[in-house]
Amino acid sequence: MELKFETLLAHENGPRLTLTISRPHRANSINSTLIRELGEALDAAESSEHCRIVVLEGSPGVFCTGMDFQETATEPGQSAVESVRAAEYMNLLKRLALCSRIVIARLDGKVIAGGVGLAAASDLTIATARTEFSLSEALWGLLPCCVLPFLIRRVGFQKAYAMTLTTRAISAAEAHAIQLVDELTEDPDEALRKMSLRLTMIAPETVLDLKRYFQKMWFVSAEMERLAVDEITRLAAQPRVQQNIANYVTHRKFPWERT
Repeated sequence: MELKFETLLAHENGPRLTLTISRPHRANSINSTLIRELGEALDAAESSEHCRIVVLEGSPGVFCTGMDFQETATEPGQSAVESVRAAEYMNLLKRLALCSRIVIARLDGKVIAGGVGLAAASDLTIATARTEFSLSEALWGLLPCCVLPFLIRRVGFQKAYAMTLTTRAISAAEAHAIQLVDELTEDPDEALRKMSLRLTMIAPETVLDLKRYFQKMWFVSAEMERLAVDEITRLAAQPRVQQNIANYVTHRKFPWERT
């Protein structure tokens, strides 16, 4: 399959399709185009007879830094736009979690805010020692509403709560200890190769059956998905939050920096 995107680099290697987030000018942040193109790439993977594994990665040193504030601050009708984008992002996380292909996040460097959601929604995660994770939303007056259902599914309530409350970056070793990282290695390519040996033996139909079965054990319901989208939309519409974002985009001033 030949795939060309604006925000992704796609590369096939046997049964693996590697998707590299490529927005270096915006620190691999998430915009509407990236959300749409990741969905299209998953469509292509699921329509391919040969693809068994989708690898999601970023550039060296930066996996993903969350939502693109530049897009949020410059679009008119911000509240309505945020509601649509939140729903699209939530659907993307759900799609990653329920894809009939095995999704592996290969992490190296910064994994921030919405980037944590992409990792948490993946089936497996491989990380290098320099990888670090942080939920920074509370510093802006926001909450990682869409991320949390998938993060709690992975690491449990208290760990997800502490990450949200403290906004503190945690190391790859800490993330491995709480099972946000499945394999911590200095040779992610070799780790991926070893994983693939067995994973490629599993038929996509079985992968889909497995994910659907485990979905019935989740606490993530349609009601919770709506709650997540509604809450992030409500928070994003707050004047103080909009001012925080505008100050950063215009003046590169963080909310905690006082004049």
